[in-house]
Amino acid sequence: MAILNLTKAQRQKVRIFIICICVSVFSWALFAMSNKYTYRIPAAMRYVNAPDNKAFHPLQSDTVDLQVEGSGWQVFFSRLRLQAQEIDVDLSPLKSRDWVVFTNQMGFINRQFSSNQRIVAISPDTLHFDFSKQTVKKVPIKFASDMSFQKQYAIIDSVTLNPQYVTVTGPLEDLARIDEWETDTFRRNNINSDISGRLFLQQKKQANINVYPNIVEFNVPVGEVTEKVLEIPIRVENGDEFASVRLIPSKVTITVLVSLRNYMDILPSSFEAVVDLESWKNNRAESLPVIITQFPEFCEIVKISPQNVDFIIKK
Repeated sequence: MAILNLTKAQRQKVRIFIICICVSVFSWALFAMSNKYTYRIPAAMRYVNAPDNKAFHPLQSDTVDLQVEGSGWQVFFSRLRLQAQEIDVDLSPLKSRDWVVFTNQMGFINRQFSSNQRIVAISPDTLHFDFSKQTVKKVPIKFASDMSFQKQYAIIDSVTLNPQYVTVTGPLEDLARIDEWETDTFRRNNINSDISGRLFLQQKKQANINVYPNIVEFNVPVGEVTEKVLEIPIRVENGDEFASVRLIPSKVTITVLVSLRNYMDILPSSFEAVVDLESWKNNRAESLPVIITQFPEFCEIVKISPQNVDFIIKK
């Protein structure tokens, strides 16, 4: 391979030439990025100023395409955007008609962007809606949480909410799919005592759904827990066709975590352990798994011994 042997003066000229090219490219890039361009970006719609006395269904997707006029830098950064753009759409025109035209809202929408960007068109330009009669439904509030506790501490009773129900209004077909309404997620670590506070309910995902109230008070009872060992008799299911079924052993030992407050109230009668002979009838299983079908609320089962039992059947 041939190697160019350049003199010191020639190498200096090459360096100057490369620097000139880099400066030219950089200058061209700055000039190009400063020019105005028209580009398209998708945007999700948030409905605002919805009519109070009407329930509505959008008849199109909740995403539109924005035709934006901006600099090259804005085109570049729009391609790097990790979160989808969102725009507010004013639904006050629905008080007198069943469509909304973006052409009439360009000023309202452009105020949601920086002054050096301008929305010149939106596709589709017209949004259509279907109206129906509003319905009222009361649903329970669900406490959403992400909590961890200090060792030997846990929730020892039901979480109380005030109020327990929320009133939801909207179209009947939408309310039929709503059976509960969650709070915002309450997060706390290293808990060792009761917790009380207030939480907002989750934001409504549809503009045609209204929720009242939007804040709930909560109380989480927390206490110290300890282990308790109990012996539970095992009951046989689906064994009536046999003269007798003998289990070996006939009882199961379970270890549970219970609160100190409820320690004396947790009795063997609070639990139910069963084995099902259907697994032997269908699969000829050599042993039967023990299933705990009943146990007190806020009582955590730590261990079951044995987990399977042998059996003798007399036909």
